[in-house]
Amino acid sequence: MGYIRKQKEKLPVVALCYDFDKTLTPDDMQAQGYIQDVGWDVESFWARAKELAEKNNMDQNLAYMYLMVKEAEGNLILNKKNLQEYGAKVKLYPGVREWFARIKEYGKQRDVIVEHYIISSGLYEMIEGTEMARRGDFERIYASSFLFNERNVAVWPAQAINYTNKTQFLFRISKGTLDVNDPAVNDYVKPENIRVPFSNIIYIGDSDTDIPCMRLVNANGGHSIGVYDHEKKDKTKVYKMIKENRIKYFAPADYREGQELDTLVKSIIDKIAAETVLINKTNTDRHEQQKADKAAEIAKTFMKSIELESASNGKTLRELIDAEHRNNKNIDKILKLFGEDGKDK
Repeated sequence: MGYIRKQKEKLPVVALCYDFDKTLTPDDMQAQGYIQDVGWDVESFWARAKELAEKNNMDQNLAYMYLMVKEAEGNLILNKKNLQEYGAKVKLYPGVREWFARIKEYGKQRDVIVEHYIISSGLYEMIEGTEMARRGDFERIYASSFLFNERNVAVWPAQAINYTNKTQFLFRISKGTLDVNDPAVNDYVKPENIRVPFSNIIYIGDSDTDIPCMRLVNANGGHSIGVYDHEKKDKTKVYKMIKENRIKYFAPADYREGQELDTLVKSIIDKIAAETVLINKTNTDRHEQQKADKAAEIAKTFMKSIELESASNGKTLRELIDAEHRNNKNIDKILKLFGEDGKDK
C-alpha cells in the first residue's frame, strides 16, 4: 500500500496542533445539536456514557460512540451527511474562521511553512463538516471516526482517539508519516532528517485530556499553550496546568488578530525563524571548518613527499598550497589539486 510520507523541506516547518472541543469551540461538538436531537439533555448523555464505560471496563470514547449509534436508532439517520451538518453548525471561538489562513501567511512572510493539525477525541465526520475543513485549512484531522455500512450509516467505531494515544500523532507529524496505519512511524530517523522537530511543534489545548501531548511537546523543546473560555474567564484549569509544568503559556481562546493568543503564536514563529537562521549559520561555518581541515590534511600529506613545479606559474606545489590555504575562500582549489571536490562523502 502506498502511504503518503512528507519529506523534509528546505524551509523550517512549524506544526500547530489543536484539540477541538473547548479549544476551538466553546462546547463539545456532540452537545451542539446531536444529543438534543436524540432526546437527551447534555449532562445526562455524558453521565450515561461514563457509566457505560465504567460498568464495562470500556474506553470512554468508545462508550460515547456506541451510545451515539444506539440512541440514533428510531430518532435520526447517523450518516456522514448528517454528522457533517452537525459539524457545520458548531459554534466557534472568535477569530477561528480566519485564524488558520492568516497564521499560515504570517509564517510564509518569514520563510516558515506553517501547517495546522487537529488531534481530537471528538468526531472526524463533524470536524470534516466545519467551514475550515471544507476550505482545506487543516493539513490533517486526527479524530475519532465511524465505520459506515453499505447504506452509509454509522455502525462501529473506526478510530477512537483518547488522551494517551493522541501522542502517536505528534510522532507522525514530526516524521511526516501522516497516514494512521503507516508503520514507518516507528522507524528511526536521523535528527537532521526529521521533517518537523518537536521544537517546532506548538500544541494548543484546554484540559487534562491534552496533558500527555503537552508534556511530550514540552519535554522535547516545543511549545504548549493552554486556552480558556474568553467570556467565562475561568483560569482554574490553566493555572493547574502551568503549576504542574504541563503548559508553558496560557491565553484566552480568542483567535482574533492582535489578541493575546495571536501575539503569542506569532512570537513563537518569530523565535523559530530566528533560531533557524542561527542553526543554518552554525552548520555553514562548521562545514567550512571541516573543508579547511580536510584541505590542510591533504596538503600536509603531499608536502611530505612531493615537490613539483606548477606548469602555470613556476611556483612549487608547496608555495601554491601555502598561498591558497591562507585564503579560506580558495580551500576548494586545494582540494581540486588532489582530485577532491570538497563535498561531504
